[in-house]
This record gives sequence, structure tokens and C-alpha cells, in this order.
Amino acid sequence: MRPGAWLVWGLVGFFLVNLLGLVLAVVVNSLSVEWFGTWWPNGLTTAWYATAWREMNLLEVLAVTVQVSVAVVVASVAIGVPTAYALARRNFPGKRLVTLLFLLPIMLPPMTYGIPLATVLYKFDLAGGIVGVIVANLVPSVPFVVLTMTPFIEQIDPRIEAAARMCGARTLSVFTRVLAPLLVPGILAASILVLVRTVGMFELTFLTAGPGSQTLVVSLYEAMFSAGIRAQQAVDAMAVIYTGSMLVLLVIALRFVNPTQLVTRLKEPA
Repeated sequence: MRPGAWLVWGLVGFFLVNLLGLVLAVVVNSLSVEWFGTWWPNGLTTAWYATAWREMNLLEVLAVTVQVSVAVVVASVAIGVPTAYALARRNFPGKRLVTLLFLLPIMLPPMTYGIPLATVLYKFDLAGGIVGVIVANLVPSVPFVVLTMTPFIEQIDPRIEAAARMCGARTLSVFTRVLAPLLVPGILAASILVLVRTVGMFELTFLTAGPGSQTLVVSLYEAMFSAGIRAQQAVDAMAVIYTGSMLVLLVIALRFVNPTQLVTRLKEPA
């Protein structure tokens, strides 16, 4: 193996070891009775998880997180799938410009458009509640569904739809009986990825959430930096819960999503 390859693998290994060490430190601290000045805590306990659950209202926070995530997924799929079909099947003036506009919310940092978006939502009294959080998260989620579903739709032979229409099927029947079964893997992939993205979205949720509409990631931030005295072990317990939920979602996403399908575009035979 060349020296350059050894250097790259060494840097990767160093990064992974440090990352693993940081994660393990948080996990161990969330279970420690007291940990100060020693290489290992004086004792282990799970009481801090109960403390975090009780003092930080985790049941309510998790309920809000589920409501926001499910609403964003449903709305994004309902809007994004028909839009992706139009982009995949139709050629019209300005199509590339429309595609570029869908790319912008994904490529740009959320803060660049999050502050103006939050200003507009507060102006119309939409921010500060669950509705505002859902609307804000739809801005990057709908384009994500569009760009995820477009390759799936392009891989479906248009002649299948033409054959159904020749047999007398109407547009609704073509979509529900022909296209929908073929699009289920793509819709499932897009839904899971949007779910992961929404649960982990901090910036837009932080700018538009109120006291009763904070998701788990925003509540974790508030527990760390808001006024008041909180045990670090309880905050770390909350961080472990958040990280664990994200890992579960990512494992589910990788189980159902083939990353190559998100970028592959099959060309029609000449």
C-alpha cells in the first residue's frame, strides 16, 4: 500500500476513534452517578433518564416531534410526487430553471432563507405553533421529495401508461392502479428520508417554534443553553435519546433506500 493511502486511512481512523470517544463519553456520563477527575465514574445509574423524561417534558416533546414529522412527510409526498411526475414526463419552457429552484433550498444553508421565512410566518401569525414549524420544514422537504422521486418516475417506461390509456383507463385509474404500485418503493424511500431530515432539522424549527411546538433537537438545545441549572447527566441522557432515535431512523432508511436509485437516471433506448 502506498504511503499516501496509509496517511488517508490513518486520518480516517483517527477521526473515527475521536468520534467514537466523544459519543461514548456522552453515553457513559448519562449513566454516571458522579464523574469528576477520574477515568471512570464512581457509579452507574439510569436515574438520569427518568429525570430528563420528567423535568424536560420528553413525552410532550416526542409527541410534537412525531406530529410535525408525520405532517411534513404526508404533505411533502402529496405535493412532491405530482410535481416530480410533471418534471419527469413533460418538457416545457423553463424546466431547467424550475429544477434549479427546487435545488436551492437543499443546497443553501437553512439559515440563509430561514430568517426571512420566519419573518413572513410571524407576520401572518403562523409561527410560534406547530403549523408554523410544519410550513417551515416543507420548504426543503418538498424539493427533496421532488428530486428523489424524479429518477424513480423516469425509470418507469411511459409505454406502460400509454397501454393503460389505450385500454380505456382514465387518468385517475392510471395513477392509482398502474403508477402508484410501481412508485411505492420511491415514495417509501422519499418518506423515510424526509422523516430523518425533519427530525434532525434544527435551524428552521428553532426559528419558528414556540414553547409548546419544540421538537426533540430544539428542546435539547434549550436544555443546554437556556437559563437555569440542570444536571449535565440529565442533558446527556436527553442527547442519547435524540442520537438513538436518529440512528434508528437512519438504519430504517438504509434498509429501504438504495442510495444509487436517488441519482440514477435510465436513458430511453434509441
